[in-house]
Amino acid sequence: MERPQNPIRVLLVDDEGIVRYALNAIFQVDPGVEVVGEACDGKQAIAQAQALQPDVILMDIAMPRMDGVTATGEICQMLPQIKILILTTHEEDTYLIEAMQQGAIGYLLKNTPPEDFSQIIQTTHKGYMQFGPSLRQNLRRQLKPPAVQKKRSIMKRVTPREQEVLQLITEGASNREIAQILKITEKTVKNHVSNMLNRVGLRDRTQLAVWATKLADI
Repeated sequence: MERPQNPIRVLLVDDEGIVRYALNAIFQVDPGVEVVGEACDGKQAIAQAQALQPDVILMDIAMPRMDGVTATGEICQMLPQIKILILTTHEEDTYLIEAMQQGAIGYLLKNTPPEDFSQIIQTTHKGYMQFGPSLRQNLRRQLKPPAVQKKRSIMKRVTPREQEVLQLITEGASNREIAQILKITEKTVKNHVSNMLNRVGLRDRTQLAVWATKLADI
C-alpha cells in the first residue's frame, strides 16, 4: 500500500521484542503511519529520538538500563516537539502520573484493539491528550490539600481570557485553532500561554494541560 508523502513517523520503545514486532505488524497496514525505528530501553530511546526526530514515540515504562519515565523527561526537555505516548499494561500504574508530569501526552494500553492504534497515533500527533478516568482519579488523589489551595490561588490570578485559552489547550487545540475560535492572533495566544507558564512555573503547554486537568478534577 502506497504511503502518503508525510506519514506520521513513529519510534517504538519496548524491551519485549514481541511487543515491537506486533506493533510493527499493526502499523504496516496503515499508510498514514511509518515506524522509523525501535529501542529496547530508555537510553536507546533517547539516542534514537535524537537521531531520527520522530513525530510520536510509543514508550514502555519498565525497561532495563533506563525506565520510560526518566527517558520521557529527558526527551521532552531536549525535543519538546516530539509527542510521547506511554505504553502500559495497566492504566492504574502509578508511574503513569509521573510520566505525564515529565511531559508524556497520554498513554496507550497494550490490550487496545489493533484497529484503534492508528487513530490514537493520529490523535496524539495532533496534540490531543490520551488518558482515561482512572488516571484522572489518581491525579486527584495525589494532590495534597496545601497544593490544592496553592493551585487555586494561582488560578484566581489567571485572567478570563487566559482561562478560555487554557480550556482549549486541555481540549487539545493548537495555537492556530485557539486563535480562530477566540478571534485573536496566534501571537496573542502565544503571549497568553507564555504568561500562564511563567505564572504557574511550568515548562510547556503539555504540563499546563495536565495541571489544569488536575485542578478541574478536585
